[in-house]
Amino acid sequence: MNQKKPYILISNDDGYQAPGIRQLVDALREDYDLLVCAPESGRSGYACAFSAVPPLTLTRRDSMGPGVEVWSCSGTPVDCVKMTMGQIRPDQQPDLIIGGINHGANNTINVHYSGTAGVAIEGTMKYVPSLAFSSCDWNTAADLTPLVPYIRQIVAQTLKHGLPRGIFLNVNFPVGTDFKGIKICRMTWGRWVNETVKRAHPRGHDYYWMVGQYVNDEPEAQDSDEWAVNNGYVAITPTDIDVTAYEFFDQLKSWSLDAPQS
Repeated sequence: MNQKKPYILISNDDGYQAPGIRQLVDALREDYDLLVCAPESGRSGYACAFSAVPPLTLTRRDSMGPGVEVWSCSGTPVDCVKMTMGQIRPDQQPDLIIGGINHGANNTINVHYSGTAGVAIEGTMKYVPSLAFSSCDWNTAADLTPLVPYIRQIVAQTLKHGLPRGIFLNVNFPVGTDFKGIKICRMTWGRWVNETVKRAHPRGHDYYWMVGQYVNDEPEAQDSDEWAVNNGYVAITPTDIDVTAYEFFDQLKSWSLDAPQS
């Protein structure tokens, strides 16, 4: 008896033609029913943005070989998830949603900016187990084949065990081809500085580039995702989309807060 393959929805923020998403498809195509819906071009930094306006378009693509359904969307990574679940396969809930493989790190506070993580967050908000895969190597020609056995293992284990409501796994791979293993770790506290650069346009007005330098505010902390990838480990950070600061409840209740007297 033929057993139905688990259905996985894949998207990214680098565009449907990016090498990383193709590597992810190649890693999983034999064992899973894959549907790719990704932006028609790069949408890095779009986080959880979706398109209120303008209207969206979908284009069927034949670019990843037989057995893989591929679409591009004119919108954001989150739009891709919404469009797949609302229009392309409205009657079939994915067993898993994956963002990636991203070209560039999405660990530490970058998870809040990441369109790759946005895919996983959207899936998690729809109660679908979700993963975000990123390589810390920004080079789109980088060899991503060493990531494959880790990805296959993480996907299989996630499908086997599931994830708690509100939790997705943010997975970051260090630069290189030889990893020391896996570290389960927390998000690193850090910040971006020197984020804008001013330039003079030859037509007489100023324009600005968004750039920036990342500062790790706890470089000695060995339980963080930044330490893990900087020391050759694959970092898996279980990430909660419930942003409520429960630990602050009691302190906040101690404030003198009440309805103003009329």
